[in-house]
Amino acid sequence: MKAMLLAAWHYRFFIISSIKTELYSKFIRSRLGGLWLILNPLAQVVIFAFVLSSVLSARLPGINNHYAYAIYLMSGILGWSLFSEIVSRCLTLFIDNGNILKKLVFPKIALPLIVTGSALVNNLLLFAAILAIFGLLGHAPGTALVFLPLLTVLTISLALGLGLVLGVLNVFVRDIGQVVPVVMQFLFWLTPIVYTANTIPGEYRDLLKLNPLLPIITGYQDMLLYDRTPDWSALSLIFLLSLFLLAVSLLLLRKAAPDMVDQL
Repeated sequence: MKAMLLAAWHYRFFIISSIKTELYSKFIRSRLGGLWLILNPLAQVVIFAFVLSSVLSARLPGINNHYAYAIYLMSGILGWSLFSEIVSRCLTLFIDNGNILKKLVFPKIALPLIVTGSALVNNLLLFAAILAIFGLLGHAPGTALVFLPLLTVLTISLALGLGLVLGVLNVFVRDIGQVVPVVMQFLFWLTPIVYTANTIPGEYRDLLKLNPLLPIITGYQDMLLYDRTPDWSALSLIFLLSLFLLAVSLLLLRKAAPDMVDQL
């Protein structure tokens, strides 16, 4: 495991250049360039806000803003978009790059790191757009925003650990690639992004707490909407889960690496 991390460090310039190349390839053939990276999640916000704001906007305590529900939505979407992009791309990462893995010799850990770097840049662009929209809506995030980098690192760790495990397994069991997108749809709706947690009947709220994304998404909403410090006690459990998944994923990648190329 240590050897894999050292190999990633030795190939850091390859990883950085690959991230730049990937982002540049998205921009060069499009007149809107980087705007396409943020239009999809923002379009989701507009649709949900238009359809559901009249139902849920009155249930946001402590927020005196006519556009409170849209702000709530954007806060949750920021965290979800980062998590879902990393997991979804890692799921088919090794399959999509099968030809490269057969022809070039480089540490396989470089591929998920390239995906993570690209997803982080996309998320930063989305964050900048959200801040601009907050300003237009008359909402200014407070000092709690200083904790956003920590929450971002935690979100990346959880997504990368889970995505890498699924990506390796998907090389050998292709059904995983079909099941996970469906599970991700369920996970989105089982996470209080479109709705607020207090709309869930009391007898089901304990089940909601089993969702590992709940503390993360709530943390984004606390910082961006309510200017509150995230619940670090709940996030500490997610941190331990992230470390476990990362350790398992790296071990799984190291063990499976010799056989992956043959399967691809």
